[in-house]
Amino acid sequence: MILGAGAYVGWNIGANDTANCVGTSVGCGLISFRNAVILVAIFSILGALLQGQYVMKTIGKGIVKSDLSYLAVIIALVCSGFFVTLATFFRIPTSTSQAIVGGVVGIGLAVNAEVDFSKFIVIAESWVICPLMVMALSFGLMHLLRLILRRFESGSFLFQNTLGWLAIGSSCYVAFSMGANNAGNAVGPIANLGILPPKLLLLMGGLSMAVGAATYGKKVADTVGKGITPLDIPGAFVAQVSAAVGMHFFSLLGIPVSTSSAIVGAVVGVGLVKGMKAISKRTITTILLGWLLTPTFAASSSFLLYKLIKAFFA
Repeated sequence: MILGAGAYVGWNIGANDTANCVGTSVGCGLISFRNAVILVAIFSILGALLQGQYVMKTIGKGIVKSDLSYLAVIIALVCSGFFVTLATFFRIPTSTSQAIVGGVVGIGLAVNAEVDFSKFIVIAESWVICPLMVMALSFGLMHLLRLILRRFESGSFLFQNTLGWLAIGSSCYVAFSMGANNAGNAVGPIANLGILPPKLLLLMGGLSMAVGAATYGKKVADTVGKGITPLDIPGAFVAQVSAAVGMHFFSLLGIPVSTSSAIVGAVVGVGLVKGMKAISKRTITTILLGWLLTPTFAASSSFLLYKLIKAFFA
């Protein structure tokens, strides 16, 4: 059951965050969603296996210092996953990282465990710093790419074809970074229970993300690829490279950041090059609201559900 709860969170990550990997490429018509999902599956599993251990350690023992019971871990995972499922249903790119961190903090408080709030504050700060950093990076790269486009014949077939392949390659890099940063979110709370070796847990997290991408990833992909600002191939390339660099940086630090906030920040940065009017303020407001409510609800629901179950059986 506890492995099923971890797989459920991994499925949610794939369903919601596939958009962050390939939404821009699919949105500009560069690649079909079916082919994009295959790339996401391959590279997210690679990212999980090769570099997923850093975030897994943070989620597993970096926030709540005490060992959690099987019941506590299941509740934290299920509550976190539920609100991501809800956001995915409404096509909102939310943060599975924020959800699982909120769920772990809530359950830690419920069991009166030692919660490292200094670590939590560092993680929460990264949720603000990451999208702003990525936004600035994509804004600068888009200006640089525009200068390059003016100097070369942007209409030539060879140039467009090369840029298209670069954009697809950047999608793979985002998927790798997603696996490296988010697989640990799915299996981190389970890691300390000693059920399976860490690498096998990370493989499970990567595979469940791949299944989520294939079965329910298209809804949010439309929001990221088309709902925030219209994207062409150069814009998709810049947005994906910027988001991947930001996520990879925080993954190496062991900080679980939001894949959604990274790609949304990158897409906004690209859109700002065209001016504020190119940005859909309604879509951005909806996304920001989802980011705020997801960790809040995950924390409060895991806290209350644990207290209710313990009171009932007592």
